[in-house]
Amino acid sequence: MTGVRPERGLFLPVPPRYSFLSSARGAIRRRDPVPAVKIPIEQIQESEKSLDFEQDTDPVNQALALSKSVDYRFHDPVKVHVDYYRSGSDLFFRGHLAGPVAGTCARCLESFPLSLERDFAFVLKPEPTSGADRADRDEALAFYRGDEIDLSPLLSEEMLLALPTRPLCRDECSGLCPQCGIDRNAGSCDCAAHWTDPRLQVLQSLKIPTSH
Repeated sequence: MTGVRPERGLFLPVPPRYSFLSSARGAIRRRDPVPAVKIPIEQIQESEKSLDFEQDTDPVNQALALSKSVDYRFHDPVKVHVDYYRSGSDLFFRGHLAGPVAGTCARCLESFPLSLERDFAFVLKPEPTSGADRADRDEALAFYRGDEIDLSPLLSEEMLLALPTRPLCRDECSGLCPQCGIDRNAGSCDCAAHWTDPRLQVLQSLKIPTSH
C-alpha cells in the first residue's frame, strides 16, 4: 500500500527528522521514533470504529526547536483515542489526546511538568484532481489521497495548538528579581521595591513645558 499524509491548508509544517535537536539549552537527543499509525481507507466504514495508540512527539519538538522556542519539550509520546467513520467519500475523525509536557516558566525560568489534553475533530475530503477544483478548494479543509490515512501531521498540529501561549509554573509565580536575579519563589532580597532601569534615568531629568 502507498500511504499519503492528509493535507490541510492551515497545517503548521512538520520538519524532517534529525538525530539531534538544537535549542538554546543545547542539543536534545531524539528518542527512537514511535511508528506512525496508518488506517487503510478500505477499513473506514459508515459504522463507527475506535482506535487507541501512542503518537510520536518528535515532530512537535522539531517544530518548536526550528521556531527557536524553548518554552516546551515533549519527552514521551502522547496517548490518543480516536473514533472514525465515513459518509460517502468524506472521512470523519474525533477523539482525545493526552500526555505529559515539560515547560519552562516565563517568569522564573524553572522547568515544570504540564499535563496536555485536547479534544479534536476533523473531516478529510478527497483531494481535488482537476486544476479548477484545486484552485477553488477551501484552504481551511483537510484533504487526503492514497489508500491509507496517516493522522500524524494533523495530530502534531493539535498538540501545538493545545500548548498554552505563555508557560507559567503557577499563576501566582513571583518570578525573578529584575535587579539581582534571585528567584522570588525561593527567597527574598533587599533590592528596592521600585526599581528604575538606569537607561531611563536621563528621562527623569527632562522637564516638559506646560502652557498657561
